[in-house]
Amino acid sequence: MQKFAVIVAGGSGVRMGMSTPKQFLLLHDKPILMRTIEAFISYDQQIQIILVLPSKEKTRWQQLCENFHFSITHQVVKGGENRSASVRNGLSAIDAEEGLVAIHDGVRPLVSPQIIATAYQVAEEKGNAVASVPLKDSIRWSKDTDNRAVDRSEYCLIQTPQTFKLLLIKEAYRMLRDKNMTDDASVLEARGVKINLIEGDYRNIKITTREDLRVAEALWEPLPL
Repeated sequence: MQKFAVIVAGGSGVRMGMSTPKQFLLLHDKPILMRTIEAFISYDQQIQIILVLPSKEKTRWQQLCENFHFSITHQVVKGGENRSASVRNGLSAIDAEEGLVAIHDGVRPLVSPQIIATAYQVAEEKGNAVASVPLKDSIRWSKDTDNRAVDRSEYCLIQTPQTFKLLLIKEAYRMLRDKNMTDDASVLEARGVKINLIEGDYRNIKITTREDLRVAEALWEPLPL
């Protein structure tokens, strides 16, 4: 079955305290976003990559590709006003009627080929696959001035990739009414579809702060391309 990957890279450098958007910061001498794309190509060179970027960043990305001699084939799509709109734009750029699509954060460059492979395999068998990891810390429910302990074994942290049969997730996004959803699995779940969790990886971090970048630098291992 044909495979696609929608890489969503609409972040800014606000939480980094930098003017450069976080997806363009360097991870071991190459922009984070390039590392993320390479992770998917390391798994399968035939994956069709759709990169969703803010329109104002398209020129900067083109320049970076020239500067770093980045030659992996990909299609650049204009982002939307929020994440759900950006994902919808990315999905709309796929003309195929059948296939599997992984939706992935542009700032999760440490995703392993093994997780990507499992996600596509389970999605092909069951319709969807969402990477997750168990909680390590104790947690409490908190609202206003009230809080109470809850059982952490009943919760998990959700990562990307979130991988789907193409027609299922396209239809779910077409029917989406809550434009503030930031989780693709929730969009499909709102249509009454059961979500299948797969084992993620604590190393598959989302780089949003300076501390995250330091951790990613420490964990980085080169991928075979």
